[in-house]
Amino acid sequence: MAPETAAPAVRERERDAMRRAVALAARGLGSTSPNPVVGCVVLDASGRIAGEGWHRRAGGPHAEVHALAGAGEAARGGTAVVTLEPCDHTGRTGPCSRALIDAGIARVVYAVADPTPDARGGADTLAAAGIDVEGGLLEEEAAEVNAAWLTSVRLGRPYVRWKYAATLDGRTAAADGTSRWITSSPARADVHRLRAEADAVLVGSGTARADDPHLAVRGVPGAVQPLRVVADTEATAVKPGARVLDGAAPTLIAVADDLPETATAHLGGRAEVLPLPRAAGGRGLDVAALLAALHARGVRSVLLEGGATLAGAFVAARAVDRVTAYLAPALLGAGPAALAEAGITTVAGALRLTVAGVERIGPDLRIDAVPAPAPPAGSAPAASAAPEPKES
Repeated sequence: MAPETAAPAVRERERDAMRRAVALAARGLGSTSPNPVVGCVVLDASGRIAGEGWHRRAGGPHAEVHALAGAGEAARGGTAVVTLEPCDHTGRTGPCSRALIDAGIARVVYAVADPTPDARGGADTLAAAGIDVEGGLLEEEAAEVNAAWLTSVRLGRPYVRWKYAATLDGRTAAADGTSRWITSSPARADVHRLRAEADAVLVGSGTARADDPHLAVRGVPGAVQPLRVVADTEATAVKPGARVLDGAAPTLIAVADDLPETATAHLGGRAEVLPLPRAAGGRGLDVAALLAALHARGVRSVLLEGGATLAGAFVAARAVDRVTAYLAPALLGAGPAALAEAGITTVAGALRLTVAGVERIGPDLRIDAVPAPAPPAGSAPAASAAPEPKES
């Protein structure tokens, strides 16, 4: 059934099914890496939902398999609506393209084409078996929920979300260093949901010294604990008895690779130590090397929680894919800012963002933003009739 000839009622049922599949896919966030999150809804021949499923964990059955199992014989002659092109390879599980063919599915509608060389091709296999196949339905929405995996495939590094909490005047702590609690308990609970969706949570040495953060997920039933990562260049911030060493979740301490082995002896084997090259100029660790090492460990999404210096290094490296800011309706007037040196010296060099969402959470405001698309090569800003006045 070609898109232009599909009856409006059929198209709307498929769109509704894809929205449901996207919601199902999101249930797998934080538990499927290094695999994607995928949702699937099977409609019977009359267009009613017969089965649904999502990819729940790496190595487990794929979304299509769960949905087909739920549908049973009702799948025959029906439509499978899936957020990612069905895979066409055998790994720890069999190819979903074959499962759909064997189930007697007559039509497959998917949102995002699979970009991986070893798994793509499912659409062609399905079409060769006589199944009507259509791609691209609600592609943007499906790509958004799978942004971490798609980024890792396309860029070869984890997806990075930088989260911070600040007052309306941009302070993350008071002048005396106190920061608990700038935002409300509903906002802090929302952060734990972000942690539950991430493969790793990352802080720098300044945050480790000032806050002794725990970094594990609390209050999210069934959450898979993320890898806790501390970028501790000189191996001096994480002390014996630090909360990240308590065993509640795995912990990785990244240190400079020119330190002597004895520099991390005080950790007592309670965390994995990862030696990395220093950044150019010797300040901090090389961001690209850190992300590459995490990617090699199967980490596909990183929640960057602090502090300002580490966030500045990631912004300078253009390695921030999403910013989530929690703004409290409060003013401090002094204290540290959310972002430190980021290699930006002029307004023209600012990293411009596009607001992707604004939400009230308790008394606070959550703002999500993503880097704005780069202007086309060779484009120039529009000429103005008069110089712009300076901001006062």
